[in-house]
Amino acid sequence: MTTPRDLLIVALDAGQPSRPVESGDLSLALAGAELIDLLKIPAGRLDGGRIVPGHLPAPADRLLEEAAASFVRREPFESVSDWLWRRGNSLADKYLAALEAEGAVVRQGKHHFRGGRKVLADSPSRSHAAERWAAAEPVLVALAESLGFRGEQQTGDPPDDVDHVVATVVAGVNDALQELEAERQRRGVEQAAFDNIWRGLE
Repeated sequence: MTTPRDLLIVALDAGQPSRPVESGDLSLALAGAELIDLLKIPAGRLDGGRIVPGHLPAPADRLLEEAAASFVRREPFESVSDWLWRRGNSLADKYLAALEAEGAVVRQGKHHFRGGRKVLADSPSRSHAAERWAAAEPVLVALAESLGFRGEQQTGDPPDDVDHVVATVVAGVNDALQELEAERQRRGVEQAAFDNIWRGLE
């Protein structure tokens, strides 16, 4: 199992969080999870906030292999922020489809994500993610808290034992999420103003 798969399972698990996570937010966090896993292998390294690609040392998850293959391999390479926005485009849909193909996720009625409700089935994947979450594994906790998830064993303070790579990527995820939320709010204000204009013409 990989961190993005575990993060998605945590996101789908019952009662986490109180409101459904937006697909765009989840996609950005999944891209961050992929990047952390790849840098830990290591299939690359960070140099001044940019991703310097390396070699994928062993067969990996198909989506992680796809992510590693998409690294920009020309200088000045790609920033963490640019990676998150590019790789995060509709990434939640890809991971949902992968888990569904494996039988770890099944369809059931309507859902917050597009394409029908998807819920977790009992599976080794779910058990693995639940164990990692219950153990408050620092990487998973840091990414999940970016999305508003918090386990009973967690205090709300940032994990103390994340390294520089994880901290850099998680900070990038948090910045991207704030930027996305600001864009949603801007569009909401513009739409409200537009609606008011039309109401004034009625």
